[in-house]
Amino acid sequence: MIKFVIAAVWIVAVTVGSIFFAFSSASPKTGEAEKPAPYFGGLDYVKTDVVSVPIVKDAQVAGYFIARFVYTAEPAKLAKMTVPMEALITDEVFTYVYSHPMIDFEKGDKIDIEAFRAGMKESLNKRIGEEFVHEVLMEQVDYLSKQEIRDNAMKRRTPPKAKQLPEPPKKEGGH
Repeated sequence: MIKFVIAAVWIVAVTVGSIFFAFSSASPKTGEAEKPAPYFGGLDYVKTDVVSVPIVKDAQVAGYFIARFVYTAEPAKLAKMTVPMEALITDEVFTYVYSHPMIDFEKGDKIDIEAFRAGMKESLNKRIGEEFVHEVLMEQVDYLSKQEIRDNAMKRRTPPKAKQLPEPPKKEGGH
């Protein structure tokens, strides 16, 4: 009988010890918490509305830079913002486009998208005063020249030519 009690106590001790070890090794260590990978969580991806910036050359509108951005930021910091982030991004796009006159949108091969995104991120973080925006992504980027806008407007104004329908076959004879 004593052997049976000792065996039962031994089984209970081993079970409790293994459960304790499993839970203590599975829980994260305090102070050593890993930051989540940037594309696997921890950041909010916020999409902006379409931003349309008129491009002025020689005191005339030459065209429009049209873009939609997605920026990543920490959710806790986003909740603390008192100014809408949309307003800041729109203002920074205007500021960046007008403060960098070397960007020639009419010649698409001279636009450095990586530099544009990095410049937007840097200027937003500088304006906020801390690393708030982790990444700026471009969902849509277009440049429409004044001529393209006029051509599209003319296409909408001109009604499509009516097609003449073939005449129905004439019935001969009878009924």
